[in-house]
Amino acid sequence: MNQERVFKVLLGPHVTEKSAMPAGAATQVVFKVATDATKLEVKKAVEQLFDVQVDDVRVVNVKGKTRRTKNGLGRRSDWKKAYVRLAEGQDIDFEVAE
Repeated sequence: MNQERVFKVLLGPHVTEKSAMPAGAATQVVFKVATDATKLEVKKAVEQLFDVQVDDVRVVNVKGKTRRTKNGLGRRSDWKKAYVRLAEGQDIDFEVAE
């Protein structure tokens, strides 16, 4: 996979209370990924960017919500997230150094 595609596949970490729960028990990280990304592309991108070994990747297509606005009904965009399970002893630290 070329370096340009690696940066287009992973859009960023998806940090919520729900995504932090599996990270405590297992070494699992949740990423927001491109809608056309495949499991293999996500696996290779995480391994190249963070220098870790990936055991398993699960992807979920999240449907955008319909919202009521002052101009009528609006709709949020659909997006995709990936649950990445890391190999035993591997870890990704998203803490920003100051």
